[in-house]
Amino acid sequence: MEEEQELIAQQAGLSINSVEKGSSTATKLELTVDEVIEGYIGSFGLSQILHVFLVSLAWTFDSQNTLATIFSDAQPSSWRCKTGSVCEGDQSSAASVCALAPGTWEWIGGKTSSTIAEWSLICDRKLLPAIPASLFFLGSLLGSAFFGRLADKRLGRKRTVLLSCLLTSATSFLTSLSPNIWIYALLRFSNGFARAGIGICCLVLSTEAVGRKWRGQVGQYGFFFFTAGFLSLPMIAYSTRTCWRTLYKILSLFPLVYSIVFLPFVSESPRWLLVMGRSKEALDVLKNFARINERSAADANESLWTTKWAAQRMILVMFTGFGVGFVYYGIQLNVENLNFDLYFSVAFNALMEIPAVIIGTVLLSFTNRRFLFSQSAFLAGVSCILCIFFSNNGAQNQTKAAKSGGSWPQLTIEAIGFMAASTAFDVLYIYCVELFPTNVRNFAVSFLRQALMLGASWSPELVAAGNEGCSTL
Repeated sequence: MEEEQELIAQQAGLSINSVEKGSSTATKLELTVDEVIEGYIGSFGLSQILHVFLVSLAWTFDSQNTLATIFSDAQPSSWRCKTGSVCEGDQSSAASVCALAPGTWEWIGGKTSSTIAEWSLICDRKLLPAIPASLFFLGSLLGSAFFGRLADKRLGRKRTVLLSCLLTSATSFLTSLSPNIWIYALLRFSNGFARAGIGICCLVLSTEAVGRKWRGQVGQYGFFFFTAGFLSLPMIAYSTRTCWRTLYKILSLFPLVYSIVFLPFVSESPRWLLVMGRSKEALDVLKNFARINERSAADANESLWTTKWAAQRMILVMFTGFGVGFVYYGIQLNVENLNFDLYFSVAFNALMEIPAVIIGTVLLSFTNRRFLFSQSAFLAGVSCILCIFFSNNGAQNQTKAAKSGGSWPQLTIEAIGFMAASTAFDVLYIYCVELFPTNVRNFAVSFLRQALMLGASWSPELVAAGNEGCSTL
């Protein structure tokens, strides 16, 4: 390791003696790479901009696969009597069909418009639609641990992203072939497991290619693409509104195309290569960055749980992540209970991601991370509580509800809460990246991802309860 550090230092024109002799090898390596990047390549030049852009594209279909159930598992809005049959009931309420004889009615949107319509997940089976969504996030929880470990110890960041993308594509396509709710739930679990490697590896792969002062901002850029995927989902879903299977088939194409067309141009993390003893490859990556930037080239397998400060820090991050994941994903999945058009509600929420990312990016430049995160989380929590008092369930809102179908004050407060939750979600990732060294950074982010997904796995149950008529968010 001493020889590798000296080699990097000589290529960059740095002196190995500038590093404190008593510090660990991992600390020396990370310090040296930062000095090379900032002093001889540039903290954030053209090469890093292209690198971050190509890496961050993967966040687009990460969000699409995560939130696809908003449309594929949507509660049908209305039904009608079949020609020649006699049936009575409130045709604007799906619950009113429970007392009708089978075969006397049909969904207006068609039997294949959603999994609920196709498999009759209503009445005594009304809680079943929450199972696939919960299993998806539980799969993401387990996948985060698997891919985080794989990226740190075996494959590296780039090849782990490739594996995750290919598996995401395959499981998404197989989901479209599901014959029943149980196979569908199993495949959603598999899809959640597969896509877990995209977010954590792309975040780390982006931030490890730039100088220290740009890590916070670069870490936010991926969330712009997550938002882009979120915004594209209503348009894709609307075009496939008569067949939920087509939605998953279309979504399966994006990670496959990305793996073939874009990922080959992405470089591996030079920091990870150095930690793994592959100094020549690390130098090649750094030289390539320097060449594109038109500058002269030169750049401890310690467990998180055996070091007291790291263990305490990780536990706190995970505990916080559980709450953020529960609120962030719970608000997104609960849009169908706001009594507005589903496509409008999803697009409106997705638009709130844009100011959230912009605000987070600006404030991260000069604001204390802990303060920004805590205030965002506080605002999200308060907004969710206030939404209860502005729902259309109250008697005083019945007239307004009949006219508009939903409460605009509630939607506004919900949007503010979602924006705050989104900011807290984004900042927490950046905070975690900066709290741990290179050799365990991907693993640490994977633990955070697990906590977020564990919180998210509880949110569908809350939405299922909301479907019973109580606006919980």
